[in-house]
Amino acid sequence: MTNPAVGDTAFEVNLPRDGGDMVSLSDFAGKNVVLYFYPRDDTPGCTKEAIGFTESTAAFDGLNTVILGVSKDSIKKHDKFVAKHDLKIALLSDEDGDVCERYGVWVEKNMYGKTYMGIERATFLIGTDGKIAQVWRKVKVPGHVDAVLDAVRAL
Repeated sequence: MTNPAVGDTAFEVNLPRDGGDMVSLSDFAGKNVVLYFYPRDDTPGCTKEAIGFTESTAAFDGLNTVILGVSKDSIKKHDKFVAKHDLKIALLSDEDGDVCERYGVWVEKNMYGKTYMGIERATFLIGTDGKIAQVWRKVKVPGHVDAVLDAVRAL
């Protein structure tokens, strides 16, 4: 497991997205990328976060920024989630967990006294130079999209 930090070159991502196309970070050379990791499609927090990013896509587009959500859910689940909530962001499927491991978001979690492995809600802002400009870990959904937008504006 690794923990990329501010200033590090972002690890390449090459994953299938909702709809089935492959997406790589290198596809967005010259753009800022918001790479956010979330636990599971169609759960309350993940839904609020995805809708929040969708509602702000015009603002991010205006700042030369693309949003990529990553979870271990299948493309089929992503497609249902996108259709149900009319999402306008790319959702990438990391079913084998390789990208989650490289970004250090596959962690031990604890709920109701039970420990289990899961995705820590985290966001990485990657600048046009391919370097990590900001990292948010253990994200709380309320206010998060606005905080990311503010950080992009500050680049």
